[in-house]
Amino acid sequence: MDPVDLLLMGGMVAGAIVLGAMLLTGGTSGKQAQRRLQAVRLRHGDSAQMRVESQLKKAIAARQPKANGAGGAQDRIAALALRLERSGTNWSIRQYGQACFGIGMVVTAIAWIQTGALLLALVLGLAAGLGLPHLVLGRMIARRLNAFNARFPDALELLVRGLRSGLPVSETLNVIANEVPGPVGREFRTVVDGIRIGRSMEEALQSVADRLAMAEFQFFVITISIQRETGGNLAETLANLAEVLRKRGQMKLKIKAMSSESKASAYIVGALPFAVFAMVTFVNPAYVAPFMTDQRLTVIGLGAMVWMGIGVFVMAKMVSFEI
Repeated sequence: MDPVDLLLMGGMVAGAIVLGAMLLTGGTSGKQAQRRLQAVRLRHGDSAQMRVESQLKKAIAARQPKANGAGGAQDRIAALALRLERSGTNWSIRQYGQACFGIGMVVTAIAWIQTGALLLALVLGLAAGLGLPHLVLGRMIARRLNAFNARFPDALELLVRGLRSGLPVSETLNVIANEVPGPVGREFRTVVDGIRIGRSMEEALQSVADRLAMAEFQFFVITISIQRETGGNLAETLANLAEVLRKRGQMKLKIKAMSSESKASAYIVGALPFAVFAMVTFVNPAYVAPFMTDQRLTVIGLGAMVWMGIGVFVMAKMVSFEI
C-alpha cells in the first residue's frame, strides 16, 4: 500500500476520533469565560445569598464529570494526582506512569511476537498502557465512593446524637473521625486536621468536598454553611439530611436492579465483536492472518475497533442513570 494512502487513512481515523471528542466535550471559549466570571462573582460575593448560591452551584457541578485536561499538561497532571488521591491509594504519579509504561511494553511485546505486525502491536500496547490503569483506577475510585456513601448516613446520625447531647460541631466531627471506619473516618479526620491548623470549618469541609466531588457530601457542606449563616436547629436538619441520603441510596439500588437487564445486553453487544474476533483467531489463525500482514486490512481493522469503542461508550452512557 502506498505510504501516502496509509497516512491519509490514518489521518481520517484520527480526525474522526478528534471530532467525536469535540462533540462529547462541547463548549466554547466564550461560554467558558462567562462561567468563570460567574464563579468569581459568586465566590467573592459579600451577601449570604451569593455564598449559598455558590454552594448550590458546586453541588450541581459535583454530579457532572469534570472536563480535566483541557488547560494544558499541568492541569492533566493535577487531575491525575486528584484521581490518585480520590482512590485512597498511596500511589504517586511516577509510580502510575511506570505502571502504564510497563503494561504497554508487555502488551506490545506479546502482540508483536504473536502477530508479527509492529503497527498493530504498538496500537494495542498504547491502548493497554493507557486504558487498563485508567479503568483500574476508576474502579478503585468508584468502590471507595460507594463505601463512603454506605457509611455517610451513619456518620450524620452520629453527628446528630452528638449535637443533641450538647457537644460542639468540631468535637462531634472528631468523634466521627475516630469512631467511623473506612473512607468516612479518613475524610473527616482530614477535616479535623484542617481545623486544628487554623482553617475555618467551611474551608476544611469544602476542600474535602472538592476532592470527593460527591453530591451527598456537598449537601452536607451546604447544610453546615447555611446553618452558620442563618442559624436554626442543626441537629434536626442533619437528621432530615441523613434520612434523605438513605432514601437516595435505596433509590439507586432500585434503579440498578431495574437497569441490570439493559446493562447486561449492552455488555454482551459491545463485547461480542471482540470476542468473536479472538475466538476466530484461536480456531483458525490463517483466516485472520491478512489483518496482521496487509497494511490496508490493519488500518481498516483499527478503524473498526475505534468505531466499536465509540459505540460501546455510547451504549454505556445510555444505560447509566443518575438521580
